[in-house]
Amino acid sequence: MTMTIKKQKTAILLPVFALAMLTACSSNEKKDETLVNKDSAITVTVATPGMNEGNTISISGQVEASQTANISTRVMGYITKLTVKVGDHVKAGQLIASISNTDIVAKRSQADAMIAEAEAAMKSAQKDYERFTILYKQQSASAKELDNITLQYNAMKAKTEAARQMRNEINAMLAYTSLTAPFAGIVTQKLADAGNMASPGMPIVTIEQSGTYQLSAAVPETDIKQIKLGEAVTVTIKSINKTFKGKISQINESSQFTGGQYLVKISIPENEKKGLYAGMYANISVLSLQKTEGTTISEAVLVPLSAIVNKDQLTGIYTISSNNTALLRWVRLGKTYGDKVEVISGLGKNEPYILSAEGKLYNSVPVKEKK
Repeated sequence: MTMTIKKQKTAILLPVFALAMLTACSSNEKKDETLVNKDSAITVTVATPGMNEGNTISISGQVEASQTANISTRVMGYITKLTVKVGDHVKAGQLIASISNTDIVAKRSQADAMIAEAEAAMKSAQKDYERFTILYKQQSASAKELDNITLQYNAMKAKTEAARQMRNEINAMLAYTSLTAPFAGIVTQKLADAGNMASPGMPIVTIEQSGTYQLSAAVPETDIKQIKLGEAVTVTIKSINKTFKGKISQINESSQFTGGQYLVKISIPENEKKGLYAGMYANISVLSLQKTEGTTISEAVLVPLSAIVNKDQLTGIYTISSNNTALLRWVRLGKTYGDKVEVISGLGKNEPYILSAEGKLYNSVPVKEKK
């Protein structure tokens, strides 16, 4: 009987002991897991939406060369030679294209013959004039005869001068059969090939002066009074992730041929021109001179573009949950102001967000704020 009771007690104690061991192990595992999560937390930099005083207008612009030339000719003829292609760098005075000039060369030869004939006739008339002048002083020739000889001599001089000017005109036309680069630059367009017929005024090649980039932007008439010459602006080119400061260098005060838009030129600092290409689009933020109707930038919730996460057609920003884990929150964006963007909804003015992280962020990953 005693043995039976001992066996029953042993049978009862064994499950209790096993349960206690399992609980202890589970507790240790949780402690270890908590320790691992704490040690593997990603260090992040936290910020709050930025504010700015004053009003800002945002316009779109495009990078362009400060100087562009369409190379064309004033004569009609076949293109006999085209020495460049798109992308080629050319020097000032370098030959670009040649136009057939056989007929112009023939006309120049005719002009040379006419000049030789006129000069010979002028020399003969000059001798007659000098001879009759002496005879008139000796009273051996009448005044009428001297007048006739003088008139003939002047006519030969005029004829000679006309022949020379005709040759100058032909030489000028001949110069348009050898087209050269007006400045050093890069060929951006080739609009014809060797063998094509060139017409007066028809562009054959377009050259842009390399390294002299500027920005061209169109400002609506409602905002043109809010900017001034020499004002600093913030330029953001998203395609190459580049942001820099520029300066308004020119304001066109007429919109007659631009559909109510006023063209504005913005200079680019020399050290920021590297990596730029003509045609790149840019967002330009200009601090206005007066208040405008509607929401001002000081009322907007602004965050850096670098903090925005794009997934398919959605945009979001990482915040920190109450459990110290990353939480991706979907937001709706508004206007872009330089390197910052307005958050219309999804993030409060005083709500912290993750500005940057020292690792890859995803939902529920443990994070810790950088001290």
